[in-house]
Amino acid sequence: MYDQLQAIEDRYEELGELLSDPDVVSDTKRFMELSKEEANTRETVATYRRYKEVVQGIGDAEEMLGENLDAEMAELAKEELSDLKKEKEALEETIKILLLPKDPNDDKNIIMEIRGAAGGDEAALFAGDLFNMYQRYAESQGWRVEVMDANVTGIGGYKEVIMMITGDNVFSKLKYESGAHRVQRVPSTESQGRIHTSTATVVVMPEAEEVELDLADKDIRVDIYHASGAGGQHINKTASAVRLTHLPTGIVVAMQDERSQLKNREKAMKVLRARVYDQLQHEAQSEYDANRKSAVGTGDRSERIRTYNFPQNRVTDHRIGLTLQKLDQILAGKLDEIIDALVLYDQTSKLEELQNG
Repeated sequence: MYDQLQAIEDRYEELGELLSDPDVVSDTKRFMELSKEEANTRETVATYRRYKEVVQGIGDAEEMLGENLDAEMAELAKEELSDLKKEKEALEETIKILLLPKDPNDDKNIIMEIRGAAGGDEAALFAGDLFNMYQRYAESQGWRVEVMDANVTGIGGYKEVIMMITGDNVFSKLKYESGAHRVQRVPSTESQGRIHTSTATVVVMPEAEEVELDLADKDIRVDIYHASGAGGQHINKTASAVRLTHLPTGIVVAMQDERSQLKNREKAMKVLRARVYDQLQHEAQSEYDANRKSAVGTGDRSERIRTYNFPQNRVTDHRIGLTLQKLDQILAGKLDEIIDALVLYDQTSKLEELQNG
């Protein structure tokens, strides 16, 4: 482990020198790549440097205790030694987590798809609640949200809404949100006061760059047609809606939100690339995920991951057994407590796998 840490520190120092090299600074692409690498190792290097200081401090304190000290100085040295040993243990745990294999998608932007599932109008309304929740959480993180396509119901819910969220480490925080979300509440249309259960599904996909996934033109069928539904007079006059079909996988993306055929095509390509990339990754990891003992992962889309109970103001994440009596705050976008718990659970599971592997 310490050889690995020393190698990371040596590379970090090398990166510092490279980033001040005029040739590197003038090469924007290389400068951005090296800056990203430096940023990704900064916390590990800082923790390792503090760890070395603590180990040195422990050695110094033990050496002092071997000398003829008066009672007061001996007591101070013992206290310092005790504090340093506790800090050393904590730093060792932090370092183990920092050295866990990184998910290469963690720093990516995402495309999120939310759909009303079982429950008709009530499911569509709940999909709208989830959309608002993620929008508010994104705002709190300083991220940008762009709605790419939306199918709105007459009562204000969403049959489907697709949005792109861009910013720092978006996928690392929202990747655990994929799955079925269940709501239990009394619908506004329910005169008897009975609690109904409905579901909405969430899919979180990392944005795939063209360099990562080059979709060949021959593999994509493009259909252009007249848009339908709300949107103004232009809808039936202009063939602006675009449907892309990826022939090898059968994945279909239709986009009609924009007046411009070109803009609809650009949006559809982003979603198509993300869906194909996501499917290929799931296929590649299916065997690995099946063998993981305790993955919270980004697994089965039909898996019920969370229940939102309105009468009791309660949210339960079933994967980690976490229950919070804060439904109103969570729907207002205060997701940190849930996301932090999921990240910790996943890190702990990976550590156990490494130790038992």
